[in-house]
Amino acid sequence: MKDDVPGDQPFKRLFFALDCPPAQRKAIAQWRSALSLRAGKPVPADNFHLTLLFLGAVPLAQIAPVCEAAAKVGTPGAALRISLDRLQVWRKAGVLSLAPEQAPPPLLRLVYALEQAMLPFGFEAPPREFQPHLTLMRDFREPVPESATAPEFFLRAERFALFESHKGRYRVLAEWPLA
Repeated sequence: MKDDVPGDQPFKRLFFALDCPPAQRKAIAQWRSALSLRAGKPVPADNFHLTLLFLGAVPLAQIAPVCEAAAKVGTPGAALRISLDRLQVWRKAGVLSLAPEQAPPPLLRLVYALEQAMLPFGFEAPPREFQPHLTLMRDFREPVPESATAPEFFLRAERFALFESHKGRYRVLAEWPLA
């Protein structure tokens, strides 16, 4: 992945993701609040998403071609439904997240297709296996918290999007239907 852009070219920090619908953002944020966490920094509910592929710093001149390549990616042909039923901590990264017990094969195929589509631009496939998750907290280094109610969320995505990350906020630049 590109972490920096050569020279002084203007760039945007970009990633592909599945957006989280507003009602679901609210439900997940309420569930997270019930955990009464005292460690870490909560991710704003408006930023809840499931990352498919992080691109990093992308020169402005490459954004249109990246979007053209993304538009040609083979999609599942139907909306994706991803169960977020497991709470997990990635201690090294300091992340508390919701994840599926098992990633649906159509999601894995979409991620692979995106990775392949981005190779001509110099974006390398990630060094580790894709692990779908929705980040709840950053700077979290505690054990997995106990919950009075198990997480039982279903992310239903009808499209995937290219997001820009700017000053801690995420903004959709383009999106494509999955069906």
